[in-house]
Amino acid sequence: MVTRSTAQLAQHSIPGCTRNSTERQGQVAMSGTGGTARPRPPRATTARRTLGVLLAAVLGATALAGCSSTGGKRAEDRANRLAANGSAVNTPHWTFAMVTHSGAGDSFWDIVQSGAKQAAAKDNIKFVYSNSDQANEQSQLVQAAVDSHVDGLIVTLAKPDAMKAVVARAEKAGIPVITINSGSEQSRRFGAITHIGQDETIAGQAVGEELDKRGRKHALCVLHEQGNVGHEQRCAGAKEKFTGRMDNLYVDGTNMPDVQSAIQAKLQADHSIDSVVTLGAPFAATAAKARDEAGSHAEIDTFDLNAQVATSLKDGTIGFAVDQQPYLQGYEAIDLLWLYRYNGDTLGGGQPVLTGPQIVTKDDADALLAYTKRGTR
Repeated sequence: MVTRSTAQLAQHSIPGCTRNSTERQGQVAMSGTGGTARPRPPRATTARRTLGVLLAAVLGATALAGCSSTGGKRAEDRANRLAANGSAVNTPHWTFAMVTHSGAGDSFWDIVQSGAKQAAAKDNIKFVYSNSDQANEQSQLVQAAVDSHVDGLIVTLAKPDAMKAVVARAEKAGIPVITINSGSEQSRRFGAITHIGQDETIAGQAVGEELDKRGRKHALCVLHEQGNVGHEQRCAGAKEKFTGRMDNLYVDGTNMPDVQSAIQAKLQADHSIDSVVTLGAPFAATAAKARDEAGSHAEIDTFDLNAQVATSLKDGTIGFAVDQQPYLQGYEAIDLLWLYRYNGDTLGGGQPVLTGPQIVTKDDADALLAYTKRGTR
């Protein structure tokens, strides 16, 4: 699998991978064609044609290993060994594209890709990946995948209004679509086969109930991506079930020093806050630093896992985490697209296929550490 930022493609250069957390560039995964030929979609706009040309210019380049996570690299190596050992099924070599709303360097999406790569090796699929945390760029990347005539498409709907039209164009072109992670409420309306992920409202409600069980009275819900409907649903669900007070704090998730400063200022201004809930694993450690600098005794709780969160659960730095099992989201998305292409199968009966929520605590830490080290949790 090869990924390039749009800026790098425009320069026709092939540099080493970078992972700057402040980057806001989309990344493009090169794609090929496969499976049954389809009618060409309507002519794209100039901007879309340009992006398509950039994709075509680098087709056939040597594939790079997964750049942002050693866990993702290990999973890709295992997937390649499976294929080399003849474990792939004897079905056509289809190409499936995944386009997400991830920003640069988000380890959560490395785990999603790990699952997708494992399933792709098993199912004889060429897996290509692209991402941008800018809604218009994500939409353009989806259009580029459509123009490349991929055989299946996996998308996130964190900002559904920007994605509705391009998802409709994919379906008009005969490309089956599965949504993952964000957009469970919009998925069926947009015509997707199914949605794989957790119901964000239910996940938020689980957090509210867990805060009550822990005796918390005043919680702060930190939203790091404005306009993300899933994040709003998480905090709203938590507030619905939590019998204490819950405030929302909006921060710029691309700037960790500013995130820390904002949380620290809030904790210094209000000593009644006894829980800080972050909506992504990378932000939990930042919240813990802010708490310590503020001299607060608030518990840090978070959505999602990574190795650092598992370690922090074990040593008590973090109280609990909400695991939505991102590996499953990637794995099942590929598997369900393959089943649909091969046999017309669907799962869910029109309802989302849920991978969470699961509340994990210190009691689960040892097992989680083993899984996070291999890049699957």
